[in-house]
Amino acid sequence: MARLHISSAHLRRMVIATAGWLALSTPALAADTAKEIATAADHANLAVTAADVKMTKTHLHHVINCLVGPNGDFYFATILNPCQDLGNGAIPDTTDAAKKKSLEDALNRAKAGLAAHDLAAVKALATEAETLIKSAM
Repeated sequence: MARLHISSAHLRRMVIATAGWLALSTPALAADTAKEIATAADHANLAVTAADVKMTKTHLHHVINCLVGPNGDFYFATILNPCQDLGNGAIPDTTDAAKKKSLEDALNRAKAGLAAHDLAAVKALATEAETLIKSAM
């Protein structure tokens, strides 16, 4: 049976390379919940100020994607996720129960906005979602 021989210099290089890779990849994997929430709030505001129902609902899709993340229910894979690479979604990444409740309530308003047809009703729900998201900041 062949014996694997690893020199101490080679072993040191492997350890340093592994440590460097972990140091570089850990921040990339860490959730930035504050940015997820801020981005969701920005898109809720864009929904409120949009000129028509189509753009209002487009921004509500963005809000939902930021809130639930790519693995969440109601995630729209065919729609832009402005929170891509920020984490797993503001709701799953939030640990504070009160903030999580506000974000879940905002999600429900955004979903209701997608179901509404009248521009004023959609914008009213987007406004409520924005207010709830901002309360979680």
